[in-house]
Amino acid sequence: MNHITPIEAQALGKVGVLFGGRSAERDVSLMSGAGVLAALQSQGVDAHAFDPGQRSLAELAAEKFDRVFIALHGRFGEDGSLQGALEQLGIPYTGSGVTACAIGMDKIYTKIVWLMHGLPTPKYAVIDASSDLAAVAADLGLPLIVKPPHEGSTIGITKVNAAAEFRAAFDTAAALDNSVLAEEFVTGREFTVAILGQGAGARALPIVEIVAPEGNYDYQNKYFTDTTQYFCPAVLDAALTAEMQRIALEAYRTLGCEGWGRVDVLLRARDNKPFLLEVNASPGMTSHSLVPMAARADGISYEALCVEILRAARLKMPGPPAAKVGAVTAANTGTPPAGPLAPVAPAKGQG
Repeated sequence: MNHITPIEAQALGKVGVLFGGRSAERDVSLMSGAGVLAALQSQGVDAHAFDPGQRSLAELAAEKFDRVFIALHGRFGEDGSLQGALEQLGIPYTGSGVTACAIGMDKIYTKIVWLMHGLPTPKYAVIDASSDLAAVAADLGLPLIVKPPHEGSTIGITKVNAAAEFRAAFDTAAALDNSVLAEEFVTGREFTVAILGQGAGARALPIVEIVAPEGNYDYQNKYFTDTTQYFCPAVLDAALTAEMQRIALEAYRTLGCEGWGRVDVLLRARDNKPFLLEVNASPGMTSHSLVPMAARADGISYEALCVEILRAARLKMPGPPAAKVGAVTAANTGTPPAGPLAPVAPAKGQG
């Protein structure tokens, strides 16, 4: 079934679907990208595959794409680096911009921003080889979670049930990242909230509950087995559903996300309090992925979802308007600009 007319498909221009890449999530990205490419082509879109893990930015520029769909996951695709290159090349792209991707990819800075805005997230500590792990375990309690803050798809994550396991868990995460995050373990139910749109217009799709074998929603159970159960819409009362969608939307907006994304949430068993885990700025689009699942529950087919995301592709940092020749500007006089970029006098205590 076509969700756009031939004229609308033509208006989207030549489209590049970027997938593969060179992160630890390459295999997942290959599956996501193949699905997106087939979906767009089925709608008459002039879509072409492009793997940044095997081809250069010069080749990307030479393709002269009118816009690109980013189906990359993890580093060099979801962390703001590629988004910055696309801004430089002037190629409109799907999803969030440089800053939102960079912060969202870093679970530590994501927590810092959320806590600054009063949003609930599990207690945590940033640890290194010199950290007193016994003191960290005493503060966070056991069990706890250890993870590399710049990886996704549960890569490098360990649940530490006893203090004697902490060092090995740290070593596993440290092998993948320059910093390591230790996080309070929240006993309860696991959910995810898919979001489409931008700013005040962003909307949450039906919530998905994830029930993994023995609570182990790892890489294998996410993508390659059928033993994990998903319930969408999740079985929650109306008030709790609204509250989880509200904080997920606030978490998404606070980071400046746009286009589409997914916010993972834990619901603590003892009091039904939701805790934000992380945001995914370029979620999976595989046969097991949760954003397409939530979209289906909202009456949106996979093909229509891909088209909606693609239509929203844009440059997030447009250049300033060209100055008139001979005009006197702050740039050529050394005068500080007026408005929000003007220097601000430091408050007391700031030096």
